[in-house]
Amino acid sequence: MKKVLFSILLISGILATASNVNAQSQAPSARIGVFDIEMMVRAMPGYGKVDTAVAIYNRDSLGAEYEFYQNEFQRLDSTFKADSAKGRAKSVLDALVQQRQQVGLNLVYWQQISQNKSEAKRAQLSQPLFQVVAAAYNKVLQQRKYLLVLKPNTYELGTPIENVFQYVARELKIKLPDELGGDLKDDIDTKPATAPKSPTGAKPK
Repeated sequence: MKKVLFSILLISGILATASNVNAQSQAPSARIGVFDIEMMVRAMPGYGKVDTAVAIYNRDSLGAEYEFYQNEFQRLDSTFKADSAKGRAKSVLDALVQQRQQVGLNLVYWQQISQNKSEAKRAQLSQPLFQVVAAAYNKVLQQRKYLLVLKPNTYELGTPIENVFQYVARELKIKLPDELGGDLKDDIDTKPATAPKSPTGAKPK
């Protein structure tokens, strides 16, 4: 009786394993894609206007702000020297020194300060494009059901990978630049797409 029961359990286990293997073999292969939303936003037709507006902002607004700090530093320095010669109160001189130091720090770190302000301005101006690209990207994710989406230059050569840039460009109905893979072909669904090149020209690892 025990042998019969053992045989039944063994056969049941084999059948269950075979059924599981068969189900896995019939399941669609997991897709891996490559995409970067910032690179896609920069490929949008309207992004040239963002570049132009940021260049004007850097030249006019940030240029004027830097000039103000230079003039203010010179004014505070001259005032401090004149008040020192007149023997003004220490509290007055200390206040001038503090103001001069603050303006001086703005000049010393101006490159970083201006870069942060320029990037913030770019992010503000390109926000509508980000929203459009993000909506198209989410649609592609729902349709293609990727297991994993990597950024360019974060995958090994030879990895079966799909170029998500092409699907998002099709969703947006825009022409994709050649450096991001070019336009999507009709037969692309049957094979992995060519992965995009890095904007710096470097090859993936």
